[in-house]
Amino acid sequence: MGNGWHEWPLMIFTVFGQCVAGGFIVLALALMKGGLRAEAQQRIITSMFGLWVLMGLAFVASTMHLGSPLRAFNSLNRIGASALSNEIASGSLFFAVGGLGWLLAVLKKMPSALRMLWLMATMILGVVFVWMMVRVYNSIDTVPTWHTVWTPLSFFLTMFIGGPLLGYLLLSMAGVSGRPLRLLPMVSLLALIVSLVTGLMQGIELATIHSSVQQASTLVPEYGSLMAWRAVAIIAALLCWILPQLKGKRPAISLLTVAFVLVLTGELIGRGVFYGLHMTAGMAIAG
Repeated sequence: MGNGWHEWPLMIFTVFGQCVAGGFIVLALALMKGGLRAEAQQRIITSMFGLWVLMGLAFVASTMHLGSPLRAFNSLNRIGASALSNEIASGSLFFAVGGLGWLLAVLKKMPSALRMLWLMATMILGVVFVWMMVRVYNSIDTVPTWHTVWTPLSFFLTMFIGGPLLGYLLLSMAGVSGRPLRLLPMVSLLALIVSLVTGLMQGIELATIHSSVQQASTLVPEYGSLMAWRAVAIIAALLCWILPQLKGKRPAISLLTVAFVLVLTGELIGRGVFYGLHMTAGMAIAG
């Protein structure tokens, strides 16, 4: 039994990766909608550097899970047959296509005709990456606590909670504003509501999952309190984001940064709970 903190490399990899995928979608849509001057578009592209820094940190963390970074290439040995290989391959492709396109765009070497194709392709690759993360865990039918609808829901909800805030933060750094940005807090708020309901229903379901020697509800004894702390952190983040706008002001970049750190904290707590719920049908697993 435990809280999953021993899987901190995977916690960072999945949470950061999902937030980056969501953040890229926000920035890409801002570029695709038109109406922005060339200078503003270039500032948005420059701000994408923040995405690739986070993505780089996610991959560095993932190599720590392998024991030795030199083993990272071995994870690609079974692309198409292994969910893990597919996850790493899709993440690498998202990182490579997005990062290379960003570099060309920053250096103004990308033809304008290709920019739309690059943005659309990278958005799709980001969603595929998150789905491949889901498949790593959701496809294991011998782990009944992961082989549920809550796994894909929680992973994609992280993208919808953290992605809009990350995108808003980077757009603010780029000096871009506009009425459509006011919708982003609502996306994160709605995702949080769905996430809270999901956590509650999952907690109820844990009481019905058991093996011959173990009850799922005992895997993380502090499930309720940890999920409550997760909710507090994310709600505090949304308040930092939304309250200034209710007063007719734009939230300061420093406040948005604090909000994003709070979201990361909350989602890492939730992801720790997820890994702490690991159990194998028919036998007990020590956490």
